[in-house]
Amino acid sequence: MTASPGAALARVPPPGPVIGVLALQGDVAEHLAALRAVGARPVPVRRPAELDEVAGLVIPGGESTTMWKLAVIFDLMEPLRKRLGSGLPAFGSCAGMILLADRVEDGVAGQETLGGIDMTVRRNAFGRQVDSFESDIALRGVPGPEFRAVFIRAPWVEQIGPAVEIIGTEARTGRIVAVRQGPALATAFHPELTPDLRIHQLFVDMVRERS
Repeated sequence: MTASPGAALARVPPPGPVIGVLALQGDVAEHLAALRAVGARPVPVRRPAELDEVAGLVIPGGESTTMWKLAVIFDLMEPLRKRLGSGLPAFGSCAGMILLADRVEDGVAGQETLGGIDMTVRRNAFGRQVDSFESDIALRGVPGPEFRAVFIRAPWVEQIGPAVEIIGTEARTGRIVAVRQGPALATAFHPELTPDLRIHQLFVDMVRERS
């Protein structure tokens, strides 16, 4: 029996949310690919007008001071702060975690952040590039086995406010490496550099909940 056109249309999944990736520096292409793989509609964001079109924002791994300086050059700092302050869901990995922190230790002189998560983050806390490593992280709220996390010049979280939920700690050091506060999610490691899409799926689900 041939299915009716209406039945076929009913099985088509709804389009995924439009999620921006801050495309100033860092692992932009990797985040775009991961978001696309979990059903989102990812777009690069470099200008304030592009920020207005997204339902969520990813701040990629890279170099936090370079991203901050480029955000100033592109007149993005205040628009980003405004959108984040109004509840735009955001996910930051590594450098993105630093930019989402309200406070930073060991930053460069005058370094600013976007804020959004009531935490103090120590920049390059796990060491320099040569100290990069992988570690299995148990993540609260993420079904499945431990997440094989990639740490590259990674920060860690030194202090959190009462509204911040600890999602994951690094077993060897006991340091906080994944947190969530409301619509904001941050990891000290780089899920965009692994084939495991569970964190990107979690963020897409968070964006859908806010839509």
